[in-house]
Parts: sequence; C-alpha cells; structure tokens
Amino acid sequence: MGSLRLEMLRLATLFLALACFARPSPAAIPPEPPAVAVGVALSVEDGRTRLTVKLSRAVQARGFVLERPDRAIIDLGDVNVQVRPASERLGVVSGLRAGVIAPGRARIVLDLAEPARIARIETVGEPEAGLHRLVVELVKIDRPSFRQTVALGRDDRDPLTTGSLGDGPGGDSRPLVALDPGHGGTDSGAVATTGALEKDIVLAFALTLRDRLLASGRFRVMMTRDGDSFVPLDERVRLARNAGADLFVSIHGDSIGSAAIRGATIYTGAEQATDLESARLAERENAADLAGGVAPPEVQAGIADILHQLTLRETRGLSHRFANLLHGELRPVLGFSAHPHREAGFRVLRAPDMTSVLVELGYLSNAKDANLLLSDDWRRHTAAAMAGAVERFFGARLRGAAAAILP
Repeated sequence: MGSLRLEMLRLATLFLALACFARPSPAAIPPEPPAVAVGVALSVEDGRTRLTVKLSRAVQARGFVLERPDRAIIDLGDVNVQVRPASERLGVVSGLRAGVIAPGRARIVLDLAEPARIARIETVGEPEAGLHRLVVELVKIDRPSFRQTVALGRDDRDPLTTGSLGDGPGGDSRPLVALDPGHGGTDSGAVATTGALEKDIVLAFALTLRDRLLASGRFRVMMTRDGDSFVPLDERVRLARNAGADLFVSIHGDSIGSAAIRGATIYTGAEQATDLESARLAERENAADLAGGVAPPEVQAGIADILHQLTLRETRGLSHRFANLLHGELRPVLGFSAHPHREAGFRVLRAPDMTSVLVELGYLSNAKDANLLLSDDWRRHTAAAMAGAVERFFGARLRGAAAAILP
C-alpha cells in the first residue's frame, strides 16, 4: 500500500511538472498592442456634427463636455492616435487635437465654437475592412443647458456598452425616456399609401424626438432600436426596464381598411380593450414577433391574473396622466381620431413598474395622414409638442434637479 501511494505521488508530481512546462507563465504572454487610429474625420449631417475615428480594433470610450473654454472630451484608452491639430470650424467644432495623456490613455479634444452636447457615442464594426468606427455626434444646445450639462457631468458615460443611451448612469438623476420605434428589420409594419414603410416612418420620428429631448439637456434618452433592426417585443420592454427607464413611449403608424379614417390615437395598457378596433390593433401589433421569426411566448394558466396583480395601480394611473398631457400638447399640431385615448392589451405596455404609452401617429392608410408623417416640418412640430408633454409630466422632478445646481 505504501509503495502504491508513493507511485501515485510520483505520477502526480510528473503531471504537475508537465503542466507547468506546457503552460506559459503570465509574463510570457505578450500584452495586447495598442489600438491604432487609422483615420479621424469630422462631418456635418442633419444638423449634427460627427467625429468618426477608424480604429484597428474596438476600444472602450467615454465622453463629456467642459466649459471655459468650451470643449468636448473623448477618452479612448490605449490607442495610438496620430492626428495633426486642426483649427478650422466645421459644425459646432472649431478645432481638434489628440494625444496621450497618461500611460494607456489617449484623448481627443474637440474645441466647441458654440455650446453642444454629446448625443451619441458608439462603435460600429466594418468586418469587410477589418476595422471599427468610433462615432461621436454632437448637437447644439443653449448656454444654460450646456452649463447644467457641465455641472452635473451629464455627458460622462460608461464604456461603449450602452447602445443609444443619451448618457451613462454616473449618478445622473435626470429622467430616462425610452423611445420605442415600432417594427424594424424583417418586420416592415404597415405600408403607407405612398409606399413608404411604417418601420422607416416611425424611426425617423423617434430620432427627431430623441434629438429634441437631448437638446434640452433635461433628459437622458435611450432607443430600443436606432436603425433598421428587428427587436422582439419583450426584448424592447426588457431593454427599457434594465436601463431604468422612467417613461416608455412606443411609436407606430396605424392602418385600417377604410381610407377615409384618419387621426392619431394614444393607447395605454389594459387587459380589456376599450373597443373592437383597439383589440384588433393590439392583436396585430402583438403578432409582430412572427415577422422576425420569433415564436410567441407560451401563456401559462393564470398568467393574466398574475399580470393584473403585478401591474401597479399607481403605474397605470401615471400612464393615463401622461396620455392626457400628451393629448393636450399634441392637439394643436396633430389631428386625432374620434376616440383619441384608448386602452388595449399591447405587450409593450405590460411593464408593471414603468409609465408606458403607445402612440399611433396617424393612419397610413389615409393619404393625408401618410403625407403628413413623411413631412420634415410636421415631424419637427409634432416632436416638439411631444417633448413639451414629457417636460410637463416630469415638471416637479425637473424643477428639483434645477434647484439642486442653481446658486
């Protein structure tokens, strides 16, 4: 028995020695080389100033703004950035310079010709070229909003994992608004009389509304999609809830058999629809996952009762309150259907802890509504009115945040 134990010990020692010999020590593993910026460019599009940095690999990045002088700062981590300083104005940017500020830390500084905020910062892959693009977009804001942004560090954001979030968490107490453009990708939604697709119309509107809210400096904004991508219904709600959204606004364009019917409608969630048309619409929208190849979730016995118990009365009341504010703000600029506020069992309105509404901007089956929804001027006016409703809804909270930073 003793000799057997001794032999087993020898074998274990041999295996351990072989393992140590085969595995390189941590010191033997070369560190990852710095990423290389192979191109830096500025451009202006749709009123937004865009910085594009082409990188040899994806990197973490964060951005914020400073005053006196006005600057936008982009920290890139371990990146080799070879950029010649520039001092020509383009959009809101009047100058650009870059360099290493500490070991493993590079920084791009954008001198601002006028107050602006970082509205977007994300990395986009270019598989065919083997590169990644870091895209930073700035939008003009007024001086008071800019000063509040600087004071609260509102453009300071986490590494690039937040998609289209307007800002990172970082203790930012501003309300977070989740915008949910309906459909997308393989799910085109309704088709307007002009041939335009609902998915494109509602995305254009949501982007306009996002920019309006961000420009005020009073809100953080996230979008469930900011491109032509398919997002399952439950995933839309999950994204918003995980981000801690205070308000969820789903944006759609309705369609109906009669081409004469027109006007917008605001929906809040309910187990029972207010009318047959709302019930049918909710059924169509709830089946949107099928267009993306996603099987509908299994409904277990008693799930409706569980959902009813989970849906807080306060949240449902807040959704009704916001719907009424939205109707009041939109009425001067937007025609409404015969019943402007309705209820139905939309899956995207079932979150028990998040104020939620679904807005049908109009009937795409009606020529007049379809033409309006495609108008840039109409889109701007309607987005401004909707932003006004959001400001009124969070009025007390916004006043409290302002009081906290004013002398």
